[in-house]
Amino acid sequence: MYEKDGEKYFIVDSHMHYWNAGPDNWVPGAEQYAKGWIECFHAYQGLGPPATHWPIEKFMSYTEDDLMKDVFQDGYVDVAIFQPTYLTEWYKEGFNTTEKNAALGEKHPGKFIANTRFDPREGDAGLKQLEENVARYGSIGLKLYTAEWNNGSRGWTLKDPAAYRYLEKAQELGIKNVHVHKGPTIWPLDKDAFDVSDVDHAATDFPELNFIVEHVGLPRIEDFCFMATQEPNVYAGLSVVIGGLMHARPKFFAKVMGELLFWVGEDKMTFGSDYGIWEPKWQIEGFVDWDYPSDEFSDYPRVTTATKKKILGLNAAKLYGIEVPKEYQLDAGEGAPAARDDSVGVSSGSPAASLG
Repeated sequence: MYEKDGEKYFIVDSHMHYWNAGPDNWVPGAEQYAKGWIECFHAYQGLGPPATHWPIEKFMSYTEDDLMKDVFQDGYVDVAIFQPTYLTEWYKEGFNTTEKNAALGEKHPGKFIANTRFDPREGDAGLKQLEENVARYGSIGLKLYTAEWNNGSRGWTLKDPAAYRYLEKAQELGIKNVHVHKGPTIWPLDKDAFDVSDVDHAATDFPELNFIVEHVGLPRIEDFCFMATQEPNVYAGLSVVIGGLMHARPKFFAKVMGELLFWVGEDKMTFGSDYGIWEPKWQIEGFVDWDYPSDEFSDYPRVTTATKKKILGLNAAKLYGIEVPKEYQLDAGEGAPAARDDSVGVSSGSPAASLG
């Protein structure tokens, strides 16, 4: 739990991982991809403060003790949401699986929510696995990685008929939240598979699902914002935005946050540390202290304590039905966390409502 200047913040880390990318888990014949992937991840960690950098050996295979200390003991997080990424073409047991994540959650009740995933290229077997995962782990969220390789295919889109079949099944099973990786490219995956245009398509056709676009399409922030403002069920996942930009690119960070706050709105933005790329502690401390650096950003919405409380935890708590203690809730008049109608394009009476 985090408290600063008498204000209490309920923290939901809505995008974090527990992976094994060590050489013992590399698929024979695909070592160059397994090694290159984790080295690319490790390079992203260099965008955080130098004191937080890990040696590559620890980064490949951090321990349960590391995670519990960094996320909960030192990192202020109240509830963490696991987002799986399988990459089984390169990692024998998978890079970061539902099973591995959920097993840790079972050891620490109340600390974790284990999302699951699907890949529409897996056909009927994948549908069965999705159903089993939801039944076993109680998942109400998905993490989708549209650029993942699979038997010669180097990506898929949410517009695919096969993907719609899976989304329909997920909705039948009680899935509410669909987290989609869009934006930053990780070697050796292909940039075009990270484009946000397929989210626009699916969000229109599945209005009851919430689509949380992780990494907000960076660096193509305008593409995301103009899409998200017309889709009331599209949310901005700030993993990489805070961890990758707040320290290394503070002026660009201010621009990105300003664009998101203007177009998408503070009710539709969720914090994610992207652990183990970055630890949550410095991100939370820095964001609570953050404001625009100069008058150059005066045409963007102002940032209040309520803004930060929503982004750091209350919005995700609302999406996932997490109970928030009374002392962490907002006062009347400070807005409704995760309200779909907060974006400029769908708010009645807003200056840009005609865009919706």
